[in-house]
Amino acid sequence: MGKLAYLLFIQLYPVAAKLLGIFNRKAKLWVEGRKDIFELISAKLSADKRKKIWVHCSSLGEFEQGLPLIEELKQRYSTYAIVLTFFSPSGYEHEKNNRYTDHVFYMPMDSRANAKQFFDIVQPSLVVFVKYEFWFYYLYEAKVRNIPLVLVSGIFRKSQPFFKWYGDFHRGMLQCFTYLFVQTDAALALLQSIHISNASVSGDTRFDRVLEIAEDFKAMPVIQTFCAGKKTVVAGSTWTDDDEALDHYANTHPDHRFIVAPHNIGEERLKECEALYQQSVRYSVYAHDITAGVNANTLIIDNIGMLKYLYKYATVCYVGGGFGGDGIHNVLEAAVYNKPVVFGPVYDKYFEATELINNEGAFAVANALELEEMLDELFDDTDLYEYCAAAAGNYVRSKKGATAGVMQYIYEKRLLTS
Repeated sequence: MGKLAYLLFIQLYPVAAKLLGIFNRKAKLWVEGRKDIFELISAKLSADKRKKIWVHCSSLGEFEQGLPLIEELKQRYSTYAIVLTFFSPSGYEHEKNNRYTDHVFYMPMDSRANAKQFFDIVQPSLVVFVKYEFWFYYLYEAKVRNIPLVLVSGIFRKSQPFFKWYGDFHRGMLQCFTYLFVQTDAALALLQSIHISNASVSGDTRFDRVLEIAEDFKAMPVIQTFCAGKKTVVAGSTWTDDDEALDHYANTHPDHRFIVAPHNIGEERLKECEALYQQSVRYSVYAHDITAGVNANTLIIDNIGMLKYLYKYATVCYVGGGFGGDGIHNVLEAAVYNKPVVFGPVYDKYFEATELINNEGAFAVANALELEEMLDELFDDTDLYEYCAAAAGNYVRSKKGATAGVMQYIYEKRLLTS
């Protein structure tokens, strides 16, 4: 059952993407990015005679998660070239020219022939998958070629096929890994329940990454001017439901400042934000002429890449995604700056959100009224604010070190030569 469903999925996904690509830009990029992909990979790698480390990330978030490890691999094993692949256009398009890796490609869709051809061209000495995405033929090819295959910052839930009665096929994917580093004790216990013993808890490399970002922070004068010492809410990765929960508070508190970074920055979505936030200005307009925002209390961010630094300017951070969809976005990017974090009720898949609440550095709200009450409480109660802000930052700092654990394993097992 599991294998049949998987085979149908890998056959139908490209067809669906091609059809969606007629009117969906992301789907179109997914399809176009894979045209003549093997010719591109071969042309790029044929001139690079170095041994290769292959790192695969689903999308941009997983790249940020894996970046501390990529940097350490690059530094310690400098004679190797790092080949990075993405499944999603949002990852590839944003990082195709990044300075951390040597080659960046779309991952060809999983199939027996594609996996064999990919390994024939790349010939990796080590394969690293970040967090999740389990592509059977690629994993199997690494195993049969006896190439070390490591999962980093893995997270597992009981609802996944690996742990179901019909999950033999998916459990076989896990058996391809040389070693699995997971984020939590609960994830490790799930693996042990299906007799996967080559695993351990290393933590989440995202903690290392957000700490790096915070340490590398550089002032943003335009944002600093907009905030101008005012009480400020930075709302990151918001969806429509998030903005509908926040807009009344923003519209009725003209003396506060609100920086809203929508998850989707398409023109239609930006216009929606402008309609919801009645006293708003786009960042691109304000940065060009700050007088354009003279009557605005809300700055709408219309670019990608700033958010992880914007949280520094918040009094309180609001992280979007918690009122629907798959759940909240990265709460660690906000908490690392010693800021209280607020988000919607859908967060159960994210252990760090639960732990942040338990450590009193974050709060979940069920609706717009609770959100407004929470913001008022944090703004007005100085003792509460300072306690929660410190709790948020201390939680993040207490979790650093996952990258070092993975690197130690690679070194001790001699998976690579210096």
